[in-house]
Amino acid sequence: MTITSARYINKGSSANQSDIRLSPKPPPRVWSSIEPPFKGYQSTPSGGYAQSSRKTAIVIDNGASLLRAGWSFEKSPRVAFPATVARYRDRKINRTVSYVGYNAYADATTRGQIRNAFEPGTSIVGNWDVMEGLLDYTFASLGIAAEDGGVGRPIVMTEPVANLGYSRKTMTELLFECYSAPSIAFGIDSLFSYRFNKGRNGLVVSSSHTATHLIPVLDSKPVLSSATRLNWGGYHGADYLLKLLKLKYPSFPGKLTEYQAEDMVRNHCYISQDYDREISSFLDWSGLEDRDHVIQYPFTEQVIIEKSEEELARIAERKREGGRRLQEQAAKMRLEKLVRKEQTLEYYKSLQEQLANQTKKEIKRLLDEDEFKDEAQLERTIQDLEKSIRKARNKDVGGPENIEDVEPTFPLLDVADENLDEAGLKEKRHQRLMKSGYEARVRAKVEKELERARVAKEERLDNERRETDRDSWLEERRAARLTLLQKIKERDRLKADLGNRKSLASQIRMKTLANLASDQPGKKRRRGGDDDNFGANDDDWGVYRTVATGEHSDDEEEEDLGAGLKGVEAQLLKYDPSFNENNTLEAQSDWTQSLVHAFLRGPRPFDPESQQEAHQIHLNVERIRVPEVVFQPSIAGLDQAGIVEILAGVINHGLAKEQDQISVLGDIFLTGGNTLFTGFDERLRRELRTVLPIEAPINLRKAKDPILDAWRGAAQWAAGAESNQRFVTREEYQEKGPEYMKEHNLGNAMAT
Repeated sequence: MTITSARYINKGSSANQSDIRLSPKPPPRVWSSIEPPFKGYQSTPSGGYAQSSRKTAIVIDNGASLLRAGWSFEKSPRVAFPATVARYRDRKINRTVSYVGYNAYADATTRGQIRNAFEPGTSIVGNWDVMEGLLDYTFASLGIAAEDGGVGRPIVMTEPVANLGYSRKTMTELLFECYSAPSIAFGIDSLFSYRFNKGRNGLVVSSSHTATHLIPVLDSKPVLSSATRLNWGGYHGADYLLKLLKLKYPSFPGKLTEYQAEDMVRNHCYISQDYDREISSFLDWSGLEDRDHVIQYPFTEQVIIEKSEEELARIAERKREGGRRLQEQAAKMRLEKLVRKEQTLEYYKSLQEQLANQTKKEIKRLLDEDEFKDEAQLERTIQDLEKSIRKARNKDVGGPENIEDVEPTFPLLDVADENLDEAGLKEKRHQRLMKSGYEARVRAKVEKELERARVAKEERLDNERRETDRDSWLEERRAARLTLLQKIKERDRLKADLGNRKSLASQIRMKTLANLASDQPGKKRRRGGDDDNFGANDDDWGVYRTVATGEHSDDEEEEDLGAGLKGVEAQLLKYDPSFNENNTLEAQSDWTQSLVHAFLRGPRPFDPESQQEAHQIHLNVERIRVPEVVFQPSIAGLDQAGIVEILAGVINHGLAKEQDQISVLGDIFLTGGNTLFTGFDERLRRELRTVLPIEAPINLRKAKDPILDAWRGAAQWAAGAESNQRFVTREEYQEKGPEYMKEHNLGNAMAT
């Protein structure tokens, strides 16, 4: 993480933090990611149907997370499985096969065909084909074998608060028409749990898989008109964690699944007692190794064969020997080349001497034999060979490699063209080009000298200003550093954007490519239009630099930014007492100084080459952020009040009588799997005290088993005499229709 503020870290505290970060730490505790929840063959206790009578009810807790079913005379459900079905056509056996519950996770094929009976994030049945498959599997697991093909036993089924009339009607039709149930009854799961835990007057707080409900109960009768729902449950928490992890690790090589997210929420998250304080210091290096939980996903580590020191020494010696042989071969080749050049030079000099006493015709013949156009070309070749031989000899004996060029002369440039023949005109043109190159080199040398003088003058003036007004000079250096940091940040952003096809940089690049062959950029090219003359102008080819590196990118500029920043930081280190090594960009890029590293990889170094570490997920702030949504829904973008505000509203506005308020506060009952977070009841009790009158009595308790007590309460109610008149019989269904229902104190319609 880059710090772009002019305020710097205190040296003393920085040293202490550095000691903590670099101190040796124990190996991290690693949790393995769970496998798909396939359990294989599961035998169910037999004999339940034989032990039952026609008055014994089948109790079904129809939850969106797990469906639990059993007999009313039992203390625990016989079967429990997810409300999922995988159905597909098996081409090998040419049949449609169905896998229900945990069996739907048997392999990759079945997992790809999983369908849930409920609408995502709700307790409302949305897929009735799946629901029918779940009921078939349930009754088969219970061993039901009625003579008429139906279940032959009464059915008690749980439903959510304020269940839709259409959903209840369809379920009623399904149970009566498809399974020939003799009678059925529906009830609210959280009220069954409250009744099982001997509740009479209180406030039921049910935080389950799909929602959190608050239902006041007076004299064992729920006040459903004052019941309130918070649209957050275990499903939403797992989905929220899944989104956070995908945002945290966008290129994670493993596959993050919903059931793995549910397991992380269930086993690693907890309720913070002071969220604001704890979240601000959660990533502090002190104790982070305990707060950071590492989830290990499956990986395949690259096998690296380690070599002994003797083998490494032999390899190094072979490399050195090979280098020596290459050097010897190169020296031998240079010597042979030098000998050949000297022999060639001798031959050309003898040829030049021979030409001195020959006629023009003989000179032309001798030059043509050696492929020379004229004597001037022969002279140039001799000069080049002499220069090359001098350089080669100086290099071999360790002398200076750069030999100063003797100032060349260009005599033909002063001769008029009409006084020269064709060969002379060619030589004059050649000398004119040579003179232009020579003058360009001279100008470059002069410009270099001027630039050195300018830099020296600026350094002298800068030193004088630093000595006379150091404070303003330091402010300018700090401002220059911030400017360079911003430019580097912008450069890195542009580089990252080039990899994203939807970014502005990529769009500009594609637009540039689209306009390359168009003489009128911005207009659409039509088929059969003008010929493409791209490349006729040398400037056209400069566009490929823009396409490759970005419109405002330059390699030399990037090097200047890095070198300039190092120079400014070196000056600040030398003259600014508040600027130290920890404030430099290089130090801030160190993992021990990075808050982002602590967030992504914990308090230990990260090896990008390690497949084991690349397949790890670090849970830290997510451990308290995900469950905190129940108290602060705005964290997840939920436009609702928190559970404490909702509870206070139910007490203060939903119950008019003060005596009713006191009765309800005397028994605040927690049920549902989402209340199992460590610290949930303590946090709720403490925050309730801040919003309720100080003299108000608050008694808060949790269900014996927040998950199974709903089924147990339904079984207890079905086995009691109280439920005898609350079932809708088959005759009543046929007479009054599927919308008909009987009221009772544990259902959505309350008896008066």
